[in-house]
Amino acid sequence: MAGEWEKVARWAGIGNNREDGISMRSKHKMAVETEAQAVETVLPAVDEKDLKDGVETVATEAGAGDPIAVVPTELDRVREERDQLMDRLARLQAEFENARRREVKERADLRDYAVQGAVEPFLAVMDNFQLALKADGSVEQLRAGIELILKQMEEALKGLQVQPVESVGTQFDPRVHEALGSIETVEFPDHQVMEEIRRGYRIREKLLRPALVRIASNTSVVSE
Repeated sequence: MAGEWEKVARWAGIGNNREDGISMRSKHKMAVETEAQAVETVLPAVDEKDLKDGVETVATEAGAGDPIAVVPTELDRVREERDQLMDRLARLQAEFENARRREVKERADLRDYAVQGAVEPFLAVMDNFQLALKADGSVEQLRAGIELILKQMEEALKGLQVQPVESVGTQFDPRVHEALGSIETVEFPDHQVMEEIRRGYRIREKLLRPALVRIASNTSVVSE
């Protein structure tokens, strides 16, 4: 009998456990449904299209106002401008260096051309001097040869627009003459050039060097 009561009790316990499990599941389901209803009450129904448009609008506004989103774009622009300026600077430096080299070369070429034009006429004079040194002859012949070479040199100077300064017989001119002394005389006007010690030269109107001369000193003219 007792065994039968124990079986009934066990079955009763089992029945109670099942009822408790079903009751707990029902309570959980009711709680979920209640929470869902509360959410639906608080949040109105939103159309899917409106929600998508709202998300895009928020994202756009966030991108436009967010400094983190703006800084990379501004930084890229500044970097691009910097690269352009650096490239332009490199090009200008290269052009300046090329222009400087061209100027140096042009100056050297001009100097060489000028030297060539000045030296070339005197090469024949040098040849004649060498021939004179090798020649056998009397003193008179040697003197005549030197005079010819001197005349040839004067012609070469004329070709370079170099002219001798007039001295003997002209009035002393401090702009082109330099007096080294005087000669007492009553036959020639005072300060007239009597003797040329070293010839002076000018190129066109520019004086290369003054002529060294002695001038007349006429005391009678001075006293008058």
